[in-house]
Amino acid sequence: MAVELGLWRVDDIPRRIPTQAMPLEAKLERLILQDPEILEAKLLLIGSQVPTGYGKFIDILGVDSEGTLHILELKRDRTPREVVAQALDYASWVEALGNDEVRGIFESSHPGKSFDEEFAIRFDGSPVPDELNSSHVMTIVASDLDSSTERIVSYLNRTHGVPINVMIFRYFVDEGHEYLARTWLIDDAIQALPTPAAKRGTRASWNGQDWYVAFGVDGDSRSWEDAATFGFVSAGGSDWYSRTLKGLPVGARIFVHVPKRGYVGVGTVLAPAKPADEAVLEVNGEPRRFRSLDLRAKYAHPDAGEGVDSAEYVVPVEWTKQVSLDNALWREGMFANQNSACKLRNQFTIDEVSRHFNLN
Repeated sequence: MAVELGLWRVDDIPRRIPTQAMPLEAKLERLILQDPEILEAKLLLIGSQVPTGYGKFIDILGVDSEGTLHILELKRDRTPREVVAQALDYASWVEALGNDEVRGIFESSHPGKSFDEEFAIRFDGSPVPDELNSSHVMTIVASDLDSSTERIVSYLNRTHGVPINVMIFRYFVDEGHEYLARTWLIDDAIQALPTPAAKRGTRASWNGQDWYVAFGVDGDSRSWEDAATFGFVSAGGSDWYSRTLKGLPVGARIFVHVPKRGYVGVGTVLAPAKPADEAVLEVNGEPRRFRSLDLRAKYAHPDAGEGVDSAEYVVPVEWTKQVSLDNALWREGMFANQNSACKLRNQFTIDEVSRHFNLN
């Protein structure tokens, strides 16, 4: 059962401020749109009054930092059966939304704004996850709660694992000031329902060609000037760093990111990764052993520890475009990852780098 909220003014002696009926539930919707954190969860609002495929409208649709969709439905003056049935009906429609459809809803509701940029701004720089709508939850927003709604929602959540809950708001007025307090019907509610990925593409599409590479330049172990000049990327010091780099396929197009600086190059992988002591690069049309080059950095990790594959692994690259660190490209919403290499599904990053570097 939800905790009943009370509010006291304690300037001198305790004086309870009575709960009042909110003048308009539409006002509550407007407050949520102005500040979604009223709902406790941090959300990016995808849209309000979102049209479904069968003539109904979801009051508010949001997404959290994990890509979970949140269906928010105001109780208004509907009966318990109506509002719960409506939320479940909307969830059946939301379940079928793929990655592209989620982005399309946002773009329709926010013309001229980039979903990726707004997501990063909302979630402290985090890029959009590969999967959108991998799960979803339903929240009924109410300014009061009757026993019938409480029974139905509790039964669905606790007995059948349906991720539905009620957020209850209490409205107070004191000497011309208005206040809201909130509480959940179920504190330990089922939080999300996985969406069967086989039904539609929640994961961003991947062309099978583009990869992300992180090129760390901390200290004297690695130099971007070397990589840009001689045509390679590298990583090492332990298997954690080198393992993903070894997975880069020959012919892959790589987008190279220097952490804390931005994107500095795009190129094509010419050969598999090899330890720096064995790697060979083609320089001015001739094969040269990596260690014979006039390198600025050491590409060695003597302090890695006993039994650790501490080698620096080198991948030969033919650059399509490379720029200096001072000209690195970075925008909010662009993809960044701590792995040395991974598949690049973030179309926003691909588009921005391609445009900035004048790639076809």
